[in-house]
Amino acid sequence: MRQAARILVEGGGALGPALVFTQPISFWGGVDPKSGTVADVRHPQCGAAIAGTVLFLPGTIGSSSASAVLMELVRNGHAPAAMVLHEPDAILLLGLIVAREMQWTTPPAVQLDRELHGIFAGREVHLSPDGVISS
Repeated sequence: MRQAARILVEGGGALGPALVFTQPISFWGGVDPKSGTVADVRHPQCGAAIAGTVLFLPGTIGSSSASAVLMELVRNGHAPAAMVLHEPDAILLLGLIVAREMQWTTPPAVQLDRELHGIFAGREVHLSPDGVISS
């Protein structure tokens, strides 16, 4: 199974288990940057660990602090291996760009229609540097 995605933040290739969120999430308060787990008790994936996964996000619930939380995840070694977003979230992606400017290893981010996210659920997923997602 292969799908071409639009590159939002470049990076090397990534490999990890797909974690497909079924609902949007706010990183501010929704994800614990110290543990890398979903902390929002209302979120269907509450308790899931995002570190090392290829994280499929159907959307985000805005917060201007989302970029800071994502930077903390990168710094603490709890970031996903790659992020696949339905729609670009400039605030969230800013966290990756700033982390990269600080010379931290950052996950790539790509855009893929949310209708295609589910086909990767439960699979080991590879994201190539040119934005092709395969399993």
